[in-house]
Amino acid sequence: MKRTVITVVGKDSVGIIAKVCTYLAGKQINILNISQTIVDGFFNMMMITDMAECNSDFGTVVDEMEKLGEEINCIIKVQREDIFDSMHRL
Repeated sequence: MKRTVITVVGKDSVGIIAKVCTYLAGKQINILNISQTIVDGFFNMMMITDMAECNSDFGTVVDEMEKLGEEINCIIKVQREDIFDSMHRL
């Protein structure tokens, strides 16, 4: 399993989840867990995904997700789970 953490943050608008999930499905990236909230008009989503069956390399996914974020006026970050864990360890 190649677990990644994907975060999406921005002003709430119609279709954010649909566009992100459609992209992931097209790349054969499985969503293992998803949490999203909207606070005072701001959208925040965190996903744990499995990229084991992904049909693109990690760098391509990172770049394409950043571009998708620009298209939907959000900031999208994709990080490997082990790197995410290391960055957030106290």
